Amino acid sequence: MTAEYKVQGDIALITLNNPPVNGLGLATRLGITTGLEQAQADPAVKAIVLTGAGKAFSGGADIKEFGTPKALAEPNLLSVILAVENCSKPVVAAIHSVAMGGGLELSLGCHYRIAAPGANIALPEVKLGLIPGAGGTQRLPRVLGVEAALNMIVSGEPVKSEMLAQLPGQKLFDKLASSPDTLLEEAFALAREVAAKHADGSPLPLVRHLPCKHKDGDAYFQFARNMVKGMAKNFPAPAKCVDAVEAATQQKFDQGMATEREMFINLMWTPECRALRHLFMAERAASKIPDVPEDTPQRKIEKVAVIGAGTMGGGISMNFLNAGIPVTILEMKQEALDRGVGVMRGNYEAQVKKGKLKQDKLDQRMGLLKTTVDYADIQDADLVIEAVFEDIGVKEAVFKKLDEVMKPGAILASNTSTLDLNKIAAFTKRPQDVVGLHFFSPANVMKLLEVVRGDKTGKDVMATVMAVAKKIKKTAVVSGVCDGFIGNRMIEQYGRQGGFLLDEGCTPAQVDRAIEKFGFAMGPFRMGDLAGNDIGWAIRKRRYQEKPDMKYSKTADLLCEKGRFGQKVGKGWYDYKPGKRDAIPNAEVEQMIVEHRQALGITPRKISDEEIVQRLVFSLVNEAAHILEEGIANKASDIDVVYIFGYGFPVHRGGPLKYADEVGLFNVMQAMKRFQKNPLDDAAFWQPAPLIQRLVAEGKNFNG
Repeated sequence: MTAEYKVQGDIALITLNNPPVNGLGLATRLGITTGLEQAQADPAVKAIVLTGAGKAFSGGADIKEFGTPKALAEPNLLSVILAVENCSKPVVAAIHSVAMGGGLELSLGCHYRIAAPGANIALPEVKLGLIPGAGGTQRLPRVLGVEAALNMIVSGEPVKSEMLAQLPGQKLFDKLASSPDTLLEEAFALAREVAAKHADGSPLPLVRHLPCKHKDGDAYFQFARNMVKGMAKNFPAPAKCVDAVEAATQQKFDQGMATEREMFINLMWTPECRALRHLFMAERAASKIPDVPEDTPQRKIEKVAVIGAGTMGGGISMNFLNAGIPVTILEMKQEALDRGVGVMRGNYEAQVKKGKLKQDKLDQRMGLLKTTVDYADIQDADLVIEAVFEDIGVKEAVFKKLDEVMKPGAILASNTSTLDLNKIAAFTKRPQDVVGLHFFSPANVMKLLEVVRGDKTGKDVMATVMAVAKKIKKTAVVSGVCDGFIGNRMIEQYGRQGGFLLDEGCTPAQVDRAIEKFGFAMGPFRMGDLAGNDIGWAIRKRRYQEKPDMKYSKTADLLCEKGRFGQKVGKGWYDYKPGKRDAIPNAEVEQMIVEHRQALGITPRKISDEEIVQRLVFSLVNEAAHILEEGIANKASDIDVVYIFGYGFPVHRGGPLKYADEVGLFNVMQAMKRFQKNPLDDAAFWQPAPLIQRLVAEGKNFNG
């Protein structure tokens, strides 16, 4: 069992021991109930202390059991909490480090609670599209007060135990321990004290018996609903949190528990909840590489060098400085260095002004930064990341120089977003040390990191960079080598569809509006203006030579010929006013599209928002299926992670492949066959990928 039972004098100690966060899996739940039975049967035991081993009291549900029969097997968490409440001897929860979700709910079933300072307390179920399901919405308002509890439940964010202990009238903790080191000693003392207090048989205190009221109930809950509605329009769970806490103030406890349970179960079956649970698992699975065992030796990364002090180089450097890792930036000219460092300092100063960073932290981070114009000054770096112009000739010169100067065993990384990493590795005599680290712009903000594995990249290099990604708080996804890797290879097809839609009758604003209504952060034309339309133009020019048979709309080329490169020049598909990012439709651009259509002899047609969304999203899906077949991505969920964290795909839809699963792959394939018949589209592209055809034939989907 993953809960240990010991008797120390007249106190029984039940210790949850299910690393890493003492998840409440079936074996742990059985261990708790068995321990309670043993303690009650032993006349020498006067009270029970419940705590967690290692670095957590309990983080809640065991993610290894998500979606399996074990998750619901008896004793389920509700039964365990009932057993704790019904225990004839006082049960004291000794909370430390982490008490979240079911872990916090379990502690609320105990008769008394003592917490170590610094413990993170939370009910984070809303982040999975759920409400707490084991009494959290009914018990937390009774011990913290309605408003404080609802804020915690709706946000899902952790709050430190000492902050909660200071709330007026709180009954969450009976005592705050002096320090984490003395928690158990103080918990035993509290257990003996309450055992003596109840030796006369007086009833043990239960949270369920505490009152739960709000003096301005109706007005407060209406205000809360309005706030939640504005913040969480695509997610049903936050509004249900409000309903469940309101039920705690209006219904008897057992009725409130039944209301909470019904809401929890109904939410479990919503597509939003399925999407969020999928992403929760997908993000954790992304770091696992099938042929790189978790115990693969890692290289030591204590010093980092970055080649290039431009937007990407500066942003990449900030990630390492934030993690306390010294960085040396190399540039060809001192002015470029000074400019880059100035931008970095400005970014940090902006955070200080907003209260997000303290001045001493700014000084500490900038103190870790060195600059140089001489390759000799970076030869001792353990990891060097090239962030120079996206041109194979420029990359060749840099990597030949790095091969010459860097110490043996240094990892040589390229930030390339499209170029052949195997070719880059071949510029060196150490291809096993070369890896792609494709950061997304702005690199100091965006969470995604595509880790590109070359044919000869060492397994120890892969293990090392995945660990480094975690240290700098990035979500890393492994990609094989192909043009554009995972994300940019797919976005090219999405962009092509955007162009065809213009040719056939849409305006840029109509396309953007439809996909933004679907949930994207921005549509393809606003995104092009933000990234720079000239970048796409350069890629298309390369494509016209490499793939002369590939079909493209030429509208975007006409736009670039007019110098409309996007926000950086104040005009692209839209116009932009200085200092603002509002996209203002431009009549000249719309006329240009009309004239181009006429030149091609195309009669425009009315295109529905549904068709716009399907063509854009299913183009991502079909290309993703080819990427999976080719082994460029390890698994479907990796592609969903790339699109959620790197490309603004709507979180509540779980990523392109999870969304395709929800729509049904049979329906997706039927749509693709319809698009094949459109003479103005690319019929060859819309041939459903063999993987999609196979999954449909077998009645399966992308994500199992």
